[in-house]
Amino acid sequence: MDDKDIHAKIDALVEEEHALRNASEHTDEQRARLKQIEEDRDQLWDLIRQRDAKRQYGNDPDEAQPRPEPQVESYLQ
Repeated sequence: MDDKDIHAKIDALVEEEHALRNASEHTDEQRARLKQIEEDRDQLWDLIRQRDAKRQYGNDPDEAQPRPEPQVESYLQ
């Protein structure tokens, strides 16, 4: 997966998130999906940052791997 594919997935998740958030009421399933979208999006942004760092230091960005959700979610903002 290259940067363009990752950004496309992020854009699709953001679009889905906006559609869900614009709903007047949220079911338990929608709330669970919103949580999953946020986690998936965070993992993809982390992957982009890893790829950028590898590229910056002359390494192959394709060696970057998605990190587990608990690891990504525990980063300080």
